[in-house]
Amino acid sequence: MPRGDGTGPRGQGPGTGRGMGRGGGGRGLRGGFAAGPGGDCVCPSCGERVPHQTGSPCFDLKCPKCGATMTRG
Repeated sequence: MPRGDGTGPRGQGPGTGRGMGRGGGGRGLRGGFAAGPGGDCVCPSCGERVPHQTGSPCFDLKCPKCGATMTRG
């Protein structure tokens, strides 16, 4: 902006750029998500559901029926 009036070389004026600014709708650290403290852990093999325990990820649990690794449901 050589004259300080918002005009200048194309693509370098105000409102250009790639940043989304503050509150730009990012997905959080490393693009992950948090499902919250409630809900169930579900077995993808047999469908068994057990209550989710805070501080213990579902993928650390084994299904009580078939022994498969649980997922968040």
